[in-house]
Amino acid sequence: MRPVRSAIMFHVVQQFIRAFFDANPLSQLGIIVLRNGVAERLTELSSSPEVHIQKLKNNLDTGGAASLQNGFDLAVESLRRIPPYGHREVLVLLAALSSCDPGTILDSIKAAKLNKVRISVVGLAAEVHVCRVAATETGGSYEVGTSEAHLEQIMVDQATPPPSASGSSGVSLVRMGFPAKASSAPGAASFIGSTCELQPGAYICPRCKARVDALPAECHVCGLTLVSSPHLARSYHHLFPVRAFEEVSLEMLEKEGIGQGSGGGGVWGGFLSDEVAGIADKRIGGSNSPNGKQKLNGDSVSASVTFRELPLPGSENTRYCYGCSSILEAPPVPRVPHGGRSSRAPPVAATGFATSSSFMVLRCPDCRRLFCLDCDAYVHEHLHSCPGCECLPVKEQQQEK
Repeated sequence: MRPVRSAIMFHVVQQFIRAFFDANPLSQLGIIVLRNGVAERLTELSSSPEVHIQKLKNNLDTGGAASLQNGFDLAVESLRRIPPYGHREVLVLLAALSSCDPGTILDSIKAAKLNKVRISVVGLAAEVHVCRVAATETGGSYEVGTSEAHLEQIMVDQATPPPSASGSSGVSLVRMGFPAKASSAPGAASFIGSTCELQPGAYICPRCKARVDALPAECHVCGLTLVSSPHLARSYHHLFPVRAFEEVSLEMLEKEGIGQGSGGGGVWGGFLSDEVAGIADKRIGGSNSPNGKQKLNGDSVSASVTFRELPLPGSENTRYCYGCSSILEAPPVPRVPHGGRSSRAPPVAATGFATSSSFMVLRCPDCRRLFCLDCDAYVHEHLHSCPGCECLPVKEQQQEK
């Protein structure tokens, strides 16, 4: 790492703040600085990344010893007002090898555990035993960065929200407001926020008509949480993650008599518009219903875009990945001559479709579609929704919910 660790810490914290609000737009973050044996609250809990970064740029001074106990106590005090359905987390970025505390730090760790505060520590030097104890007791993590790139990766990984702890509150409804955007014309300036700054343009609270400068935020008058619809959309996959796919063997599928489609055999789900529906019916051998609705598994579905099961070439026992259409079968192992090495490329199936590079068959527990390992990783890490479940008729989706 570079000789000046403060520059590295500022760089990785700046990246973490942006990644945190990108993955958690409805969350709040505050910064506490440990220096000269005291804990200083640099920023209050808020949802504005630019405010945190600007404050951090103006307070890069370091000096004296770090006190983890004072930092834990101040963080727990700040997080006590968080509702029980929210996550209470403390992320410590530590470059010191010791902690100068006024009392017993184990008492502060017990208080954090009692208040359901999760403490995670990222170190820049050697591992410190008390940090390991704090992370273990509160259910957090402790990692030490070995290089600047490794440290950046650790901090970015911390931006992903952790799973809900067992016994957490089952609150299902949270009161939120969707404020309207006020005019941003120069003549329409008004006093905004608790500091009463005169600015053009603002968001108007639907309950008390107070004005805030950015979203998401908490109304400084009535306390209503103010958000926008894109914020909820970006937080949806964290609130309702895709269920883990279950691994199945081809032998098990053969015993169950299950193919890739609901009726067995090798099929792939696709979308056809109504203009080409008649052509597809002639090629597949089906027909449209008299009332203009398409038939799918016995249910009538009327829409401008119709879901169809498109057969892929191959035998009826061939199974395909529902995501990428690769063949779900173990690739044959080429024979290697004695004393030599085979240079023959892996065989390609007669159907013209490539076989899965990482052979593993996984099945969605809801729609029962089959996927390869690569598509399973893509669905859970990037797409955040199962294609098979999204392509089900509306009636079946409502029955699953």
